[in-house]
Amino acid sequence: MNNEYIPFSSEILEVIKHTDIEYTFRLAYKGEVRPGQFFEVSLPKYGEAPISVSGIGEECVDLTIRRVGKVTNEIFEHYVGDKLRLRGPYGNGFDIEQYKGKELVVVAGGTGLSPVRGVVDYFASHPDEVESMTLIAGFKTVKDILFLEDLARWRQSIEIILTVDCGEADAVCQVGLVTEHLPKLKNRNIQNAAAIVVGPPPMMRFTCLGLLELGYLESNIWVSQERKMCCGIGKCGHCKINDVYVCVDGPVFNYTRAKHLID
Repeated sequence: MNNEYIPFSSEILEVIKHTDIEYTFRLAYKGEVRPGQFFEVSLPKYGEAPISVSGIGEECVDLTIRRVGKVTNEIFEHYVGDKLRLRGPYGNGFDIEQYKGKELVVVAGGTGLSPVRGVVDYFASHPDEVESMTLIAGFKTVKDILFLEDLARWRQSIEIILTVDCGEADAVCQVGLVTEHLPKLKNRNIQNAAAIVVGPPPMMRFTCLGLLELGYLESNIWVSQERKMCCGIGKCGHCKINDVYVCVDGPVFNYTRAKHLID
């Protein structure tokens, strides 16, 4: 009988720096994985941390990690050729098939762009599979923007609204909260409009309310409710809200269910 708590070893294939505290670690991995799922990344003596999948390759996955604590501080001391230990992937992730043929908008705040990067990348590469595609991505400042090369490439096939909380607007980046840009969405058929919202809880709350005001159906809105995920298999109870285990039943939820997940 397999012990689900035992991690496997994965080699670091590439390290991509975005900001001083946010890097993407490209790790060797063979197996099925969806955008929005997560791995538990661990190092002996330091512990483990849940990290969302930010990219999927043929024999690798990208994990974009922010340096914020004991485990992640130690991860940042590892480089190409070193190995990290992984468990997963866990959770349900985003189902690409649900968004095909829709007028899709993805609203991401800060590192919330990481778990939806795979979705955006797919439809930016297959724009004919959606009626339209818009990404609204918000960051604190210009220095905090992630995936600059991806954003430049995505602009060639989808509409992108890039905004920062403070600073000066230019030809590429605007200033303001992501919610301020929702009225700019030009939906031809609101019944066929779908939205994915990922970011800090207040941002997700007000973005979802803004989308509902525009006429979006609750059943056509999805969020990622990443919250205190520890074991990944619904045993420890840290992520439990009512009768829901976020690490197993989520972290991706349809809004019809997510609106009831209140601590």
